Amino acid sequence: MTEPRIALPAGTVAAQALADGLAEICTELSLPSAFSEAVTAEAAEASAAGHPDAAAWLVLGARVDRTDLPLVTLDPLGSRDLDQAFAIELEGGGAGGFTLHYAIADVAAHARPGGAIDAESRARGETVYLPGQRVPLHPAALSEDAASLLPGVDRLAVLWTLTVDGSGELVGSRVGRALVRSTAQLDYAGAQAALDAGTPHPQIANLALVGPVLQAAARGRGAIELPEPSQELVPVPGSDAWRLAWLPRHPLEDWNAQLSLLTGRAAATIMLGARSGLLRTLPPAEPGAEALLRTAAQALSVPWPAEQSLAERLATLDAGEPAHLALIDRSRALLRGAGYLPLLGLDPAPQEAIHSAVAAPYAHVTAPLRRLGDRFATEAVLAAVAGVAPPDWVASSLVQLPDLLRASGRRAGSATRAVVDLAEALVLAPYVGQTFEAAVVEVAGKNAEIRIVDPPIRARADAAGLTAGTRAQVRLTLADPTGRRVRFAAQSG
Repeated sequence: MTEPRIALPAGTVAAQALADGLAEICTELSLPSAFSEAVTAEAAEASAAGHPDAAAWLVLGARVDRTDLPLVTLDPLGSRDLDQAFAIELEGGGAGGFTLHYAIADVAAHARPGGAIDAESRARGETVYLPGQRVPLHPAALSEDAASLLPGVDRLAVLWTLTVDGSGELVGSRVGRALVRSTAQLDYAGAQAALDAGTPHPQIANLALVGPVLQAAARGRGAIELPEPSQELVPVPGSDAWRLAWLPRHPLEDWNAQLSLLTGRAAATIMLGARSGLLRTLPPAEPGAEALLRTAAQALSVPWPAEQSLAERLATLDAGEPAHLALIDRSRALLRGAGYLPLLGLDPAPQEAIHSAVAAPYAHVTAPLRRLGDRFATEAVLAAVAGVAPPDWVASSLVQLPDLLRASGRRAGSATRAVVDLAEALVLAPYVGQTFEAAVVEVAGKNAEIRIVDPPIRARADAAGLTAGTRAQVRLTLADPTGRRVRFAAQSG
């Protein structure tokens, strides 16, 4: 992929406008700028051994020493809040299945229920990421040090041991508290480059074998994965400048995500058996939704054989083709209505407990440093496995968490969109009146949704003269950084 030809260089008026705009976004969304003295003081007392009184509120059991496991972490370059570490043991070279050891940072061992960190994390809900900064769920002393699964140091963890057969089906699970030690901190770009060069880390080599198997099993269940690249503001190496880019996911990112999804399915199964916990849900699409998509595919001249499932077709679409991109965009209607379902001693209806994109019951338990609900959901799982009721601090929070998590999710999504809107307007401001090539994604009434290839812009245009699923020349008619608005129109003539 080539660099976009328009960027935000360092030390310019545009760069200062970006900084000012980010500050305004934080103010608009009431994103907190710092932790209180009480939170900071409590975090300063955090240690790798956990809170000294943790036994009073944890479903503890025996903490097993598994520092022998060759665990590694795999995250974006420069990450310090490391929630997860994995080690994969292959059976028969992978054809006979595998065992996944998946260690999750044991945040509950550090955060006292009712304490300052607990109260502040409830208010924040999740970590919000912004260019060059972030608004973290927990103080750095906890999320980037004492609780983070950094390499070469002993850390408290909740360790999942999942057994998967050769077809990618989960056939066994165990979970409990453990002491672990990551052997390496890997990043996506570096690990992918080593894999492509034929010199991968052994655990990455194993992941490259089992990831596609898990993906195939997911598609077989009907799981939905939209292959659209993400639009992000990314740093320019060697400077404090930023640029807009379409970032296709590395295959390793999707394979790594499958480990988390596998664990979330295992957790949901345990929760449903105990009738206690917090599920992540997504309702099934409306009846006839697939038929409507097939009709749209026909109108867009996108082949879709009758025998090919929705999941299979979506997985093979090419976001670089305008017609395919239009179909991907229309498929987003299948992924609306995500929420959380607390299990309060009752059996939910099957359609209520499902996450339709995962095509199975599912729970968030793998990112407790960055998401509030994972700490509570994990403790509910551990209680279920131990055959006891969840602690009061968990049980009393299950009803409250869905609203807290929905609010924080909306806030984080609004921040991401506002940042990109700001960057787009700043990038394009000097080019009003110029013409760009666009893929037309959707046309509805007087408005069209388009994607500019270079620079990477997602924008609206006047619908006149535009047809969904085609390429078109469009003229920039508005780029307003203050209002974070961009508008195009079809190039006449």
